[in-house]
Amino acid sequence: MADVTLPQLGETVTEGTITQWFKQVGDSVAADEPLFEVSTDKVDTEVPSPVAGTLTEIRAQEGDTIAVGTVIAVVGDGDAQPAGGAEEPGEQGAEANAEPEAAPADAPVEATEPGESPSAGEAAATEAPETTGTES
Repeated sequence: MADVTLPQLGETVTEGTITQWFKQVGDSVAADEPLFEVSTDKVDTEVPSPVAGTLTEIRAQEGDTIAVGTVIAVVGDGDAQPAGGAEEPGEQGAEANAEPEAAPADAPVEATEPGESPSAGEAAATEAPETTGTES
């Protein structure tokens, strides 16, 4: 579950007015999908969902003027499995992340270290005098 707040949209902006809702309670939303439009004295912009899920609550209606940082809506865990909201997907995500990281780290590290170290050292030694000569 994630709270959707009115973001800080400028240094001097302290409030904004909800001009339009793009979603209704019960609608599925993707992460970064626009939920509503807000108008301030400096800018009109769309505010995206921070996570994927289901819009479970709307706390401000169109035309309401809201202070920056106020919770305007709540996105529940309905479809938020990739965001780590549920226990099972979090466990699966940890396992999935551990396997790919371990496999590439083992193979490339062994193959690359011996081959790249001398080349990197030679390149650094070659470039250092050129840089010094250019600066003088």
